[in-house]
Amino acid sequence: MQRTPSIRVLGKGRKQRCLPLWKETAADLRAWLAVRGTLPVPELFVNANAAAMTRAGFEYILDKHACAAAKNCPSLRGRSVSPHQLRHSCAVIMLQATRDIRKVALWLGHADIRTTEMYLRVDPSEKLEAVEALLPLGLRRGRFKAPDALIASLFEPE
Repeated sequence: MQRTPSIRVLGKGRKQRCLPLWKETAADLRAWLAVRGTLPVPELFVNANAAAMTRAGFEYILDKHACAAAKNCPSLRGRSVSPHQLRHSCAVIMLQATRDIRKVALWLGHADIRTTEMYLRVDPSEKLEAVEALLPLGLRRGRFKAPDALIASLFEPE
């Protein structure tokens, strides 16, 4: 049996966790390592001095690319993009895909699932689904089309 490709991540508080990778991501990382060449540090991403990239260094590069992207994507103009926002967005997408808060907590490296519960309050469409599950069938979401007589009565002079 072939081992699932994975990456070891060092997080806040020097906590380590092992994250599985998709085959495509693992192939991309192998290609990156071939381009990057051999370095004295084990980190995937390094700075100009071949030392481990710092958080500030990552924020600098992310900002540079976000500014470049904003030239072609007007919705990015004037918006800040941070590593924390990327992490948060990824967690929300993961929750939508798996519908399992425990998996999101494991992926994020949260020791306490209560820390991850904030992601349950993020997506209004999920709240709507929960409410609709409790509504009687006749009150389900749908489109309302006002009859012509109702529209006409609203515009009649008094």
